Amino acid sequence: MIRIYAWVMILRSQGVLNSSLAWIFGLLNIPFTPLDIYPSQTAVLIGMVYEFLPFMILPIFTSLEKIEPNLYEAASDLGARSWSTFWRVTLPLSMPGVVAGTILTFIPVIGTFVVSDILGGKQVILVGNLVQRQFLDARNPPFGSAASIILLILTLVMTLYYTRRFGLGEEIVAG
Repeated sequence: MIRIYAWVMILRSQGVLNSSLAWIFGLLNIPFTPLDIYPSQTAVLIGMVYEFLPFMILPIFTSLEKIEPNLYEAASDLGARSWSTFWRVTLPLSMPGVVAGTILTFIPVIGTFVVSDILGGKQVILVGNLVQRQFLDARNPPFGSAASIILLILTLVMTLYYTRRFGLGEEIVAG
């Protein structure tokens, strides 16, 4: 939450971003109108990317790290250019990391409500906000419970798909 409040200080009208831009534009003698980013959907998007990007990057990095360099040399020896090597070697071999990153990002994102409450005010409603407001504001626990169960089932289906498609992460060591 502290990091999200830091984004409030950066994105508000008299925040770090607008102050820096005003200073730069002042040096260039260009008129500057402060950006109206906070509170908005843009601020929520910036905050969510900042908050959840590591959940995507780390599994992809792990998958990329496991790719043998010999495969790139073999592709080069067979005449593949860099884009062809990416599409035919790197991307297919990193797909388990991409899918794992997607699931690891999706699970906390569907339940988040703090980021949109802080950076979006009451203007931006995410699924987590919908569930929270059904219990606290609307006093409609049946709808909140139904929405929670739908999210749970969606998460379980995605996880089941991943484990069926890409396995559980065990590696078979040939001996």
